[in-house]
Amino acid sequence: MSDDARTLVLALAGLVVGAVLGWFVRSWVLRRRLHRKQRFFGLPKESECLLVVPRDAGARGWSLARHDAFALLELAAVIKECGAHAEVLAHDTAWQGFGARTEFCIGGPQANLRLAAHLRSMLPGIEINADPAPGPEQGAIGVGGETYRLEKGAVEYVLLARLAAARDSGNDRPVFLSSGQVGIANQAAVRYLARHHVRLARKHGVDATFCLLLRVVNSQAYGSDVVELVADVTKAAVAAKPVPKVSRPDRSPAT
Repeated sequence: MSDDARTLVLALAGLVVGAVLGWFVRSWVLRRRLHRKQRFFGLPKESECLLVVPRDAGARGWSLARHDAFALLELAAVIKECGAHAEVLAHDTAWQGFGARTEFCIGGPQANLRLAAHLRSMLPGIEINADPAPGPEQGAIGVGGETYRLEKGAVEYVLLARLAAARDSGNDRPVFLSSGQVGIANQAAVRYLARHHVRLARKHGVDATFCLLLRVVNSQAYGSDVVELVADVTKAAVAAKPVPKVSRPDRSPAT
C-alpha cells in the first residue's frame, strides 16, 4: 500500500471514529438533558400526571376556558417529550392526595378549589383576594408584605410554584401551580415554565420547592408573550402566618 493510500485510509478511519464518538456524546447529552427534564417535572417515561383545571363558568356542562385550553397545549408538548401520559380533571372532581402523580393545577383560587387548598396548606404566606365583586382589590396578591393589584390588560400578576413532596413519603411527585389574576396570565406562566425549566432547575434544583411572582405586561397588545419575573417569593410564601394571641380575662379573685 502506498503512503498516499495509507494516509487516505487513516484519514477515513479517523473520520469514522470521530463521527461515532460524536454521535455517542450527543446521544449521552440528549439523554442526560431529557433525564433532568423528566426529574424536574416528575415525569419519568410512561408515568401518569394530572391536569387540574377550572370549569368555564360561561358554558353549559363541562368545558375549558380559552386560555386554560392554551395552557394545556403548552403542557402537552412537555408531557409528550418526557414520554408521560396526562389525565384532565375538573377542579371539583380531583379527590386524591398529594405526590402520587405529578400535578399541574391551573387557575385562581376562586375558580379552582383544589388550587385554593394547595395554597392554604403549602403556601400559607400568600393571600389572594377571591372576592368576585369588582373593585381595586379584586384578585390582588399579597405576599412578603407587598400587595400586587390587577390592572387588566396592562399589568397582570401570576404565581408560578413548584411544590415538592417529601422524598421519604413514597409519594414524591411535585405539584405545579399557576395562580393568575386572569386567564391569560395562567397561560403566560405555563409558557414561562415550559421555556425556562432548564434555568429554573439550575437555580432552584430539580427536586426543590419554589414560588415565583411573574408579571404579564400589556396583554391587550402582546397577549401572553411578554412576561417578567418580579420576585422569587418562596421564603415568604412558605412561611406560616403568626397565630394571633387571644387575650384571656383576668380571673383573679376580687379583693
